[in-house]
Amino acid sequence: MNDGMVIIRRLFEGFAVNCELFALTLVFALPLGLVISFGAMSRFRPLRALVKTFVWIIRGTPLMLQILVIFLGPGLLGFTNPWIGKSGRLIAAVVAFVINYACYFSEIYRGGIQSIPRGQYEAGQVLGMTKTQIFFKVTLLQVIKRILPPMSNEIITLIKDTALANYISNIEIIMTAREYSSSGLIWPLFST
Repeated sequence: MNDGMVIIRRLFEGFAVNCELFALTLVFALPLGLVISFGAMSRFRPLRALVKTFVWIIRGTPLMLQILVIFLGPGLLGFTNPWIGKSGRLIAAVVAFVINYACYFSEIYRGGIQSIPRGQYEAGQVLGMTKTQIFFKVTLLQVIKRILPPMSNEIITLIKDTALANYISNIEIIMTAREYSSSGLIWPLFST
């Protein structure tokens, strides 16, 4: 096997890591974001304040810093590092990405739900629907239409952000290409 094929194989392995990080983040962040948005809209004021503060902090700090805190935090606090080995680094990256993107998704969900006019709820009540029926048959359908554009923007951003996993030595496509570009080969970096 020549060197070009080895490089291409390693680039595809790195790409697979990026795809895995992307898919796992979406699978866990989308439902968690909905739960967080319900907490941010809760009638229980302490819960609402706690959730909004948490979302504000997460959205206000860089994702790279969050990745480093999740990965290095347990060891710096004196705990045993739970992120052992290659798969541990991927799990740490997934945890950081899920927390970050769940907070962003929660704000999109919250904005979409709160953008539905009050008259829609009242119309459902007049028709004799329960709160659950109103949410699933009236509100949710309109919310999906309203949140689709910002959600697609965040998903595109997630695709680009997966490259940040290399800060904790998670061997993904950009890190692999950088290894080869430092030895004088420039084409792997362009192909990524």
